[in-house]
Amino acid sequence: MFDLQIRLDNRPGALAEMGEALGRAGVSIEGGGVFLVDGVGVAHFLFRDGAAACAALSEVAIDVVRMSDVVTYRLDQARAGELGMITRRLAQESVNIEVMYSDHDHQLILVVNDAVKARELLRSDHSSDAGAPAPA
Repeated sequence: MFDLQIRLDNRPGALAEMGEALGRAGVSIEGGGVFLVDGVGVAHFLFRDGAAACAALSEVAIDVVRMSDVVTYRLDQARAGELGMITRRLAQESVNIEVMYSDHDHQLILVVNDAVKARELLRSDHSSDAGAPAPA
């Protein structure tokens, strides 16, 4: 899975154009969101095929700023404070979270400065949880 950081114009129809371009290419969005930052639309969307999404967007001159590998993690919703626990664990090991959102399957999506290390740390945290899915 890949996160694409996409720059969108701050005008009516910009998001529609992005969605239509992806639809024409048969590329599905798996999660993400759009935010207005200093007057510019900044989108982060999750794709199974990041290259196909980049190609579809470049055909209509939509600016893909960056494509990043992601780390996925399923929070235990019944366990209060788990987000704080796992993010503190990553911080203690100098893993910086650059982007966080959830996907359509209710998983936490993380773009971090070291995906390999983050997966290892989160997998070790889950190893004591019987039946909990490992981070991908």
